[in-house]
Amino acid sequence: MQTEYRVRGRWAAAWAAGALLLGIALGITAGERGGGIAVVQGKSPKDAGAAALIEAERLAGQGSWELIAIGRVYYLSGDKARGQATFDGVLGRKPKPSDWQRVGEVYAEAGENDRAANCFQKALENSPKDDTGQAEIGAWYIRIGQRDKGEQLLTQALTRAPDEMWHYVRAAEAYLGVPAGR
Repeated sequence: MQTEYRVRGRWAAAWAAGALLLGIALGITAGERGGGIAVVQGKSPKDAGAAALIEAERLAGQGSWELIAIGRVYYLSGDKARGQATFDGVLGRKPKPSDWQRVGEVYAEAGENDRAANCFQKALENSPKDDTGQAEIGAWYIRIGQRDKGEQLLTQALTRAPDEMWHYVRAAEAYLGVPAGR
């Protein structure tokens, strides 16, 4: 009989420990999950936007495209210092050519053409064998009135991939004055 109580006691202790661990795990998971609509609901647009950006930063982790997208919102909504700090954080690591291009696109949206051109040049320098970005960057140059430079990049992109539909879409957007699409 005494052995039976010991076995039951051990099972009860094991069950209690398991329940405790499950509770801790659920608590941690709940703390890591996003707040959903509660993050923004009922707040002023400014406070809702700020709260949404904080949640987005938490979820972005170290993702470069994600962080650049967050930096874009800061930068274009008027908090250029915070946006720039976000870009610097991404570009201070080992940036991919697409990181340079995405940051350049933000500067282009802000009308900061010299800064955009600098980023685009870095994107192109770091991917000389890859046509990624050539059509998009070429279209941007056409949009800002530098047609020769734009057509040079379009020529490179179309020489490497003459059947790439997106190169022609980017060219059409530029020549017809349509904002860059995604």
